[in-house]
Amino acid sequence: MARLIATERGNWEPDGWICIDDLQRYQQQYVENVLKAEKGELTQLEHEVLESLRGQETVSVNPDEEFGAGLSLFERVGDRMADFGGSWQFLTLFAAGVLSWMGLNSWLLVAQPFDPYPYILLNLCLSCIAAIQAPVIMMSQKRQEARDRIGAARDYQVNLKAELEIRHLHQKLDHLLSNQWDRLMEVQEIQLQLLNELRASRR
Repeated sequence: MARLIATERGNWEPDGWICIDDLQRYQQQYVENVLKAEKGELTQLEHEVLESLRGQETVSVNPDEEFGAGLSLFERVGDRMADFGGSWQFLTLFAAGVLSWMGLNSWLLVAQPFDPYPYILLNLCLSCIAAIQAPVIMMSQKRQEARDRIGAARDYQVNLKAELEIRHLHQKLDHLLSNQWDRLMEVQEIQLQLLNELRASRR
C-alpha cells in the first residue's frame, strides 16, 4: 500500500503522515487492485463488500427477510399452502377425510348415499385438489430457489469480507512486527555502542 501511495503522491515518504480519510481510501483502492489482479473485473457483490469495508458496515443480511419483503399476499398464501401440503398434518387430515367420506357413503348412508361406490364425487374433489396443489407447490419451489440464490450471494459477501479483513489484519501485524524489529535493531546498536564505550573507558 505504501507503493500505491508513493505512486500517486511522489513526494510522500513511507514514514510520513497521512490522514485517516486518505488511509481508508487507499486501503479500499489497494484491496480493489488485489481483487482485480486475482479475479479480474469486480462484480456488484464485491463492490458492495468494498464499500462495507470502507464504512465499517456489516454485509450479513437475513435472506428470508430480504426476500420476504417483496412477496405479494397470494405468494405468501401459496407458500403457506405448500408448507401445509408437505406436512404430516395434511396427510393425517387427508386420510381421515377420505376414510370418513367412504365410511359415510358405505355404511351410515347406505340407503341413500350422496356419493355411492365407486365414489365419483370423491374422485372429482381429489382431482381438483391435486390440480390446484401441484402448481402452487411448483411456484413455491421456484421462490425457494430464488431465496437460496440470495442466501448464497450473501454468504459469498460475508466470506469475501472476512477474507479481506483477515488479510488486512495480517498486513497490520506484519507492519507491527517490522516496526518492532527495527526498534530492536536500534536498541541492539545502542547497546553495542554502550559496550564499546565501556570497554574503551576501562582501557
